Amino acid sequence: MGSGPGLGLGGSRGQGGLTSNRRHVVSAFLVGAALPTLLLFVLASDRVGEQLAIISRWGNGTLQAASANASAGHAAAPAQEQQEKFPGLATLLPKVAMEDRTVIITSVSEAWARPGSLLDLFRESFKNGEGIAHLLDHVLVVAVDPAGFDRCKAVHPHCFLLEVKSANISSANRFMSKGYLELVWAKLSFQQRVLELGYNFLFTDADIMWFRDPFRHIELYADMAVSCDRFSGDADDVMRNAPNTGFYYVKSTNRTVEMLRYWQAARSRFPPENHDQSIFNSIKSDLAGNLQVKIVFLETALFGGFCEYHDDVSRVCTMHANCCVGLENKVHDLRNMIADWKNYTKLTSPEKKSANFRWTFPAKCKASM
Repeated sequence: MGSGPGLGLGGSRGQGGLTSNRRHVVSAFLVGAALPTLLLFVLASDRVGEQLAIISRWGNGTLQAASANASAGHAAAPAQEQQEKFPGLATLLPKVAMEDRTVIITSVSEAWARPGSLLDLFRESFKNGEGIAHLLDHVLVVAVDPAGFDRCKAVHPHCFLLEVKSANISSANRFMSKGYLELVWAKLSFQQRVLELGYNFLFTDADIMWFRDPFRHIELYADMAVSCDRFSGDADDVMRNAPNTGFYYVKSTNRTVEMLRYWQAARSRFPPENHDQSIFNSIKSDLAGNLQVKIVFLETALFGGFCEYHDDVSRVCTMHANCCVGLENKVHDLRNMIADWKNYTKLTSPEKKSANFRWTFPAKCKASM
């Protein structure tokens, strides 16, 4: 606020000036009394974009100026920093998002984006899936190197280059290598910005094949829904479910933005070889308890993987090449999955019920472990 007569405290000592001063003092007092209540209401708001709208609807004058100064002092710098970190993201997201502001995000390196590799298999699974081909229009492929970005642009309409400054990121990074760890941590910073911009997201590794619409099985009350390596049988069981952060949905709320911040900050408390998934598993009780994030764990019979293997093709939505080391092994066994799915969808309804159809066992991935 300026040093002029906005609050009337330095005005004339005459009667008119005193009356004016009293009015401004009362006004200032009321604003000062109301401001803490307003701020509490703003901070309690779930939706990230609601705070500014609430304040703008409140009124003008001193409160508006205070809000503007607070925003300038505390929000403008981080927002500008994030904008510079992810240039073009704010204009790209509206082109990709669904009507409810949800974006599907996956990430690839040059190795994963090569012809015939995981990006091609990933896209093919949508095209052959059960009524999910249209969801490809809402997939944002995040490339972590220029070669992966160029390949993405050749085959997919929505691509974003997020260069990860680490050693040999374009190679087929083995699980838990330095390049792999940098990739998985970089995605969290990117996802935090997506949430801050007011978009929900469903992150999916590119080694996950999509066969049916997963959104039908994500509870509306969930702040986060995450797949599992091991499922306890209870979707709300924070302690016993073993999450897999290769596939998770996050709703854009203040809680989830703070969750992403907390998750990234927790990295410094653990040995450097820990990846995002192991740290998430360690802090999930904190997220659910202290931050009140509602986490729902997805059933492995629906959101399958090679760790906890299910053969029920009639129910599965996605299949993840988890518990698998080596790009070639993933590609080989996932190709078999896609071939199996094509054969399954050619069957008539009676044949599907009587055929006792089973997936080809992921032998190479199992051997790799």
